[in-house]
Amino acid sequence: MKITEVSFERLDLKLSEPYTIAYETIDSTVNFILKIETDCHITGYGCSAPDLIVTNESPLDVFDAINEIIIPFLKGKNPFTYALLLLELRTLLGKKSSSLNMVDMALHDVVSKKAGVPLYQYLGGFQTCIATSVTIGILPLEETLLRAREFVKMGFTILKIKGGHSLEEDVAKMKILHEEFPQITFRFDGNQGYSVLDSVAFVKATSQIGIEIFEQPTMHEKEERLSEVMNQVDIPVMADESLKTLTDAFRLAQNERVDMVNIKLMKVGGILEGMHINSVAKAAGIESMIGCNDESSLGIAAGLHFALSRPNIRYADLDGHLDLLDDPFQGLFHLRNGVLYPTEAPGLGEFEVF
Repeated sequence: MKITEVSFERLDLKLSEPYTIAYETIDSTVNFILKIETDCHITGYGCSAPDLIVTNESPLDVFDAINEIIIPFLKGKNPFTYALLLLELRTLLGKKSSSLNMVDMALHDVVSKKAGVPLYQYLGGFQTCIATSVTIGILPLEETLLRAREFVKMGFTILKIKGGHSLEEDVAKMKILHEEFPQITFRFDGNQGYSVLDSVAFVKATSQIGIEIFEQPTMHEKEERLSEVMNQVDIPVMADESLKTLTDAFRLAQNERVDMVNIKLMKVGGILEGMHINSVAKAAGIESMIGCNDESSLGIAAGLHFALSRPNIRYADLDGHLDLLDDPFQGLFHLRNGVLYPTEAPGLGEFEVF
């Protein structure tokens, strides 16, 4: 099998409503869609969602990477040598992780379609569905409650609440949310907004709620603070911004910094690298969650198939597509009562967008 054509499209997608996290407010996203065609008439697709903070790329960086590196590199190559191709591309692309992820996705889409099975089965097929959280950004209390009511009415059973601006407001908000929705599982993402003292105080003040995951409360530049928090609280502490590479995963595990890691394909460079990171985490007794950026359903589908493939992945936060207007990818998976199900179509699914 040989790659005969490589093309792409840029999608400028607006969010239905802007959202705020500890360090920025987001109202739109750019996705690039890569299309790989082969001499076997099998086509694979990949997605890049660049973010200067998360993936070290601007949209212009991805545009240049596609035209100057990815297209000339891939033409004539055999997709089944994807481990070699991705290793060489990682050197050429440097830290452009969503660009690498885009190629990784497309190659995995091709080879699993050639095998005639859904990607999650090609990768291992450990489970057939997974519950996802849905995220509420930093909002005033009444708006937070309104959004929570909408999501619960839609059938979601796990809510991830963003915070980090104000310890007092975060604690009060979580207590009121729990009072109104005692049956709901809550996760809390500090997005690096807390000190160690604030982190510990937050957990103690919300101990009756039973928060499931405490995600990246402290700054990633001071990684040791995560372990200081972990050693003083009794709920799992998760690394997100502190985990971007396999080296990060090894260091976090070796120094016993966290209980969990958030693996986002866009920030780590794709499924193959995500598997390596998950293996390091598993060896260290660290559980994995598969997260996402603001990305189309195509990107979410890749995260879902990866999440279903490995026993160490017990959690998912794959909601980045829900607020996008005019997402062109539909039918790649099903969302019912907060649970994601893949289709049984080969690869990521059969579709045509350009």
